[in-house]
Amino acid sequence: QVQLVESGGGLVQAGGSLRLSCAASGSIFSIKPMAWYRQAPGKQREMVATITAGGSTNYQDSVKGRFTISRDNAKNTMYLQMNSLKPEDTAVYYCYVKIWSDYWGQGTQVTVSS
Repeated sequence: QVQLVESGGGLVQAGGSLRLSCAASGSIFSIKPMAWYRQAPGKQREMVATITAGGSTNYQDSVKGRFTISRDNAKNTMYLQMNSLKPEDTAVYYCYVKIWSDYWGQGTQVTVSS
């Protein structure tokens, strides 16, 4: 059974930075692609960034050049470095991996003030 735990969210002023972490319970994490999603109030959950086991990345257009997804397979941990934050980035951020079935973390709140 896979468990994912996010951390690093908080309140930050526009233009500031945050670094989110997602820690996984098992070593199988290291061979699977993973993703960060986010969900704002009243909105559908959307993909923010993805990363393969080998480190290839893909980003939502709205965060390109500002966010960086990475992973440390030895630590079973995925990261999202968020720079130049905007109020529209405010959302609950979730980590995700599919291993036979879908696994989601519980989410961490990011709030960006104007």
